[in-house]
Amino acid sequence: MAGRRAARRTALVLLYQWDVTGQELASLFEGEIVVAQHEELDRRITAAADEWTADRLGALERNILRMAILELDRADIPVEVALDEAVTLAKRYSSADAGRLVNGILGRIVKEAV
Repeated sequence: MAGRRAARRTALVLLYQWDVTGQELASLFEGEIVVAQHEELDRRITAAADEWTADRLGALERNILRMAILELDRADIPVEVALDEAVTLAKRYSSADAGRLVNGILGRIVKEAV
């Protein structure tokens, strides 16, 4: 579990850097997947966010959501674990409010998938 947690944290830092600076990522295993699919992921975030668009979210929250959606889609990680890890990242690197925001958006995405 600690290995995945560290990988999520690393991916978040690199995705945040990409999102804020617009610079290309050199070679990032998970990050490349997120970057390649970011438009589709942002569309899903916008659809699940109440009166918000993905581009109005903070870069940290947006990238936490992108990573979590990909984890949910892969289905090799339990839904509860993916949600908990995303909320934990949001609380740790942003705020408690960000944790609630991430939880709410991901909760809607999970309900729509059922």
